[in-house]
Amino acid sequence: MCLSLAHTKSGPTASMFCGLLLLSLWALAGTKSLWDSESCPERLVGVEGRRTCPRSCKSDGDCGGKRQCLCDSECGLSCVVPGRTCPWPLSLSENSKAHLLSPTPSFAALLEVRCKPGFTLANGLDATIRRCQGDRQWSGDEPICTETKSPELPDVRTCPLPQQVINTFSIHGDASAGTSIRYSCLSGADIVGRRENFCQFNQTWQYPHPTCKEMLCQPPKEVEQGYVVAVQKTEYEVGFDIHYLCKKNFLLDGPQMITCLSNGSWSAVPPHCRARCVIPAERSRVVIRGVKRWPFDVTDALVPHGENVTFFCKHPRKQCSFTASQICFDGKLETPPCYLEPTWLQYKLFPHRLVSEIEVCCDTIATPFDPSLLQHSQHHPSRCTVIFGPPEISTARKYK
Repeated sequence: MCLSLAHTKSGPTASMFCGLLLLSLWALAGTKSLWDSESCPERLVGVEGRRTCPRSCKSDGDCGGKRQCLCDSECGLSCVVPGRTCPWPLSLSENSKAHLLSPTPSFAALLEVRCKPGFTLANGLDATIRRCQGDRQWSGDEPICTETKSPELPDVRTCPLPQQVINTFSIHGDASAGTSIRYSCLSGADIVGRRENFCQFNQTWQYPHPTCKEMLCQPPKEVEQGYVVAVQKTEYEVGFDIHYLCKKNFLLDGPQMITCLSNGSWSAVPPHCRARCVIPAERSRVVIRGVKRWPFDVTDALVPHGENVTFFCKHPRKQCSFTASQICFDGKLETPPCYLEPTWLQYKLFPHRLVSEIEVCCDTIATPFDPSLLQHSQHHPSRCTVIFGPPEISTARKYK
């Protein structure tokens, strides 16, 4: 059986397993072979220094009382009392446990001591067999299980990287001896020095570590009709914020805040402060934000930058009007080409005939017309569903 196991197992494990099996069979068989005087070895010289051997003998007649002449391992044939037992249970360390392989702990009984996982004996094995001797002691030295040491990793030689370098650069590569690394600034700034470095086998770098160029932003340009809310400097460090405000009656067009970036530029182009526009109509109503109003009803007759103003133009062939829109841009708002300012007499004598007060044409409107824009008008045109393009401007100017 041990031969078949030897083919499937190898090393100390197979040998120990076979030894345990043979010893167990021997113990369960009553140890007859050890009691046979012909197979028992001679008493070893010097064994008395390690253990107490009973009186030697050649037959039971050499022993008195209940003693028998039995084989006691290295003590040879000795007068022993078969019924006497060895200490059981054993007091072992917390790293091992014992298991009795024989029915009782009497003479010639076998005991297995096994280490717990992660621990081994001094010989590298995790178990040993002990035998109950004639002196009522278990054979061998007290087994001591010690923690298994992990195999030591090979010493990897590396070059040191100062914390300042780690905090400043993104390192690409390995800092072990014989390899190279590449630097890139975490801030995105340009590198001053070598971009590559080599870790030498004496654990020193071939070149000094580079530095990142300090990036600063130049003062942004001034904003007309506006204020820069920031400490005046000749250069601004990365992360510095500048805020903008416009003077009264001016509208901020662009970001209210810009930031100095790590590449030395600002996060956005400075804004503009846009002026309001004078409504270029006096004697005709216009539509502002969906409300039809007289220009003098609007505060200062001004609209803010970006405001859409709708004007009314006279149809060249019909007694109706159409609309055209213009947008205020930084103080400039022009009337559409089709618009004609009513005269003072038209405004005073025939106000109901002003272009802004007559019906809106159902078939000719400069832009898609929403009747709700005229909710405050005196005349309510019919709701139109068909929209056509505007009349030719040259034709419109004939009908002044």
